[in-house]
Amino acid sequence: MSSGIVHIKFVIGSRQLFTVQRPLITVSFTLDHLLAQELLAFPEEGEAQGYRVLSAPLARYREVLSCYSDHITGGRQFYRRFFIDMSCGFNVYMDHFSAKTRSVLRRKRRKLSEYGKVEVLEYRTPVELEKFIEYAIPLSRKTYQARLLNSGLPEGQEAHAYMMNLAKEDRVRAFLLFIAGEPVSYLYLPIENEILYYAYLGYDPALAHLSPGTMLQIEALERLFYENRYRYFDFTEGEGAHKALFGTGSVEACSFFLLKPNFRNRILMRSLTAFDETISVIHWLAEKSNIYARLRKLLRK
Repeated sequence: MSSGIVHIKFVIGSRQLFTVQRPLITVSFTLDHLLAQELLAFPEEGEAQGYRVLSAPLARYREVLSCYSDHITGGRQFYRRFFIDMSCGFNVYMDHFSAKTRSVLRRKRRKLSEYGKVEVLEYRTPVELEKFIEYAIPLSRKTYQARLLNSGLPEGQEAHAYMMNLAKEDRVRAFLLFIAGEPVSYLYLPIENEILYYAYLGYDPALAHLSPGTMLQIEALERLFYENRYRYFDFTEGEGAHKALFGTGSVEACSFFLLKPNFRNRILMRSLTAFDETISVIHWLAEKSNIYARLRKLLRK
């Protein structure tokens, strides 16, 4: 749990329009909490304006709300939190893919090699991680996550020091995919309690048609399985085709805000709810009219 300024985001697809700041306590549920359907004890709010709740067990969502019935709820997201059970071994893991999917993955790998030598490098020590940062930060700045959502690889002295501390404790794995000597995709995975956390994945948008993020994911997983060290690979909050493809299981979760019932917070949560509902309707209409893919491409420009 942590306390600090939280940016409440108003987002359309892959584009962040603006944010509103509130001092909140972040209550984040781990995969272990979810699998056990366990609730956490929330700390006292103090001067904070409420809570940001991440990945609470969906089955106990109403129970949480009943404990804070005087608070304003908003920004609700309901999703499956995907994970990989890494107790099975890599060969068994690959068998969970259909024959068609395995064929597609092989074909994508061959397609990448047509553009030059394909190489995946792993980084785990402080010295190695310095090299990873040198390559990955410029690449991250190109990605739509950084440009549109302000969620690329973290930069700055504090973020750098945190990464170095993880490396000193052997609690991070990072990977880069190179084509013809140029970095085109990165994957950054902190480790906690024998669980790998899917923190940052990005790729050069100019090569999106080659699926470099998918290729890096499968190459990294093979190495991680053979370490024989981890219980789970946790794809963390939110859904997505990439997570659904690689996950072997999922658990129902929800994220939301619980804010103190003052006027400013009421207006903020009502505005966020109305905004999200409007975007959901637009999304539905776009899918029905077969223009959703074109809208996504437009929003990422």
